[in-house]
Amino acid sequence: MSTALDSQRLGLIFQSRPDIIEGINRAADSPGRIALFNEIAGHVYDQLHNGGEPALKKRKVDTPMNANGTQQAEVSSGNASDEPVLLHIREISVSVPQRKKFEICLTQNFVYARAPGTTAPIPGITYAWKDIEYLFYLPVPEKAQIQHNYVLFPRATCLPSRTNPPTVEPLVFTVPATAPKEGTIGGTEASAAAAVSDTYKSLFHWAFDRRLRAAGNAHDIISADPNKFHSVVRQPHRPNERAVHVSGFRGSKDGYLFFLENGILWGFKKPLIFIPLNRIAAISYTNILQITFNMVVETFSGDGEPNEELEFGMLDQQDYGGIDDYVKRNRLQDRSMAEQRKAKLQLAENRGPKKGSDEAEGGNAEGGTELEKAQLEAEQQLQDDEDEDEEDYDPGSEGDSEGSGDSSDENGDDDDDDDGDGDGEEYDDDEEGGEEGEEEEEEEEEEVKPEPVSKPVQPAGAEQSKKTSQVPVRQGWATMASSRPTDDVDMEEKFEVM
Repeated sequence: MSTALDSQRLGLIFQSRPDIIEGINRAADSPGRIALFNEIAGHVYDQLHNGGEPALKKRKVDTPMNANGTQQAEVSSGNASDEPVLLHIREISVSVPQRKKFEICLTQNFVYARAPGTTAPIPGITYAWKDIEYLFYLPVPEKAQIQHNYVLFPRATCLPSRTNPPTVEPLVFTVPATAPKEGTIGGTEASAAAAVSDTYKSLFHWAFDRRLRAAGNAHDIISADPNKFHSVVRQPHRPNERAVHVSGFRGSKDGYLFFLENGILWGFKKPLIFIPLNRIAAISYTNILQITFNMVVETFSGDGEPNEELEFGMLDQQDYGGIDDYVKRNRLQDRSMAEQRKAKLQLAENRGPKKGSDEAEGGNAEGGTELEKAQLEAEQQLQDDEDEDEEDYDPGSEGDSEGSGDSSDENGDDDDDDDGDGDGEEYDDDEEGGEEGEEEEEEEEEEVKPEPVSKPVQPAGAEQSKKTSQVPVRQGWATMASSRPTDDVDMEEKFEVM
């Protein structure tokens, strides 16, 4: 009978329970107890090797131990169903990747979900402990009863690459604030878990921390701290509780933003996004309205890819102060006033010149804004319309309205070429082939084009109105010419028009 504990055999037997080994070492304080523990260890060892146990259990017995008495992480075979379940918790509501009640199972190297009454893991809901990158414990918003979500992000899933999308999704499941019901906990570690099962939080925190550390991938479980960030919007269902989330939209999907100590999380619907602080290049505020605003987070993509922008819209203006404090406290860059961001605020129709428009191209060359160019075009169009109206109103455009002018031309009054009524004279001379208005015709030929003689006669009222409006125009020699009797000439001119 040996006087020392058989530490090697005890370590092989209780490889998954280092706490038992530690308890045996404390209790073995006499030769009798040491002998008893060695006999128990020898008996259990023989049962495992010679009692017809599965080969999987025999293989696990041979797993080496670390110097501190804890077992080394076994190299995973890649199949979670091959490993014995150390702990399982029934009736857990999973929302991502699937929305259904499952059993959450923990093995030496995996955590997975399985349907009640089965032993096979659900495809797509199996995660290796060594691959877990982030783990969160966050309250579920807009619930009358207090509930929390556990969120597990495997590696390369918090900000998925656009070129290489991940093959696995994060895990999200919900637990109430109460203690687990009797009979919901099972597995070889159920007795140890019973001591920490006052609430679902204490149970899962203990189990996750234990398994992650055993896998050499120790990560803290991150929770929201209302003292570091909280929303000022009051929750109608729980008015006395400060909300640690901000409601918003990403595209057409609603969700919640959590501003945490290590990054910003968007949940809890697909696709879940977590932006670590070290991946945030800058934050900008856009579409700032009286009630809401948008937040754009620019992230480092890595792998030579350009930075990506994630926009979260319809955030309440009341939460702007808290978000801005979070940005400043974590020394994040605010690019809301950057020139590139200002350019993006322009309306789509003002971002470039209109195609096919020479005026717009000329405006671009001058460097003016689109609004100034549009104003200049409008003023130019008004000026063109006024010029066109003046051309249409030209007295010389009506061949039958200036009979007196024809009379003056026929009587040899060459001085009428300098009168203010030269336009009418010019039109008449052009029709009759005269030469007295050639000079005025050369000056006005670009603006006034004579109409054919066969133009329909205007109504009498309109003709009289035009004659009346044109009388004050005549001055000097024109008035003397018009004082002559012109009845015959007018009749002759009207006769030609008919």
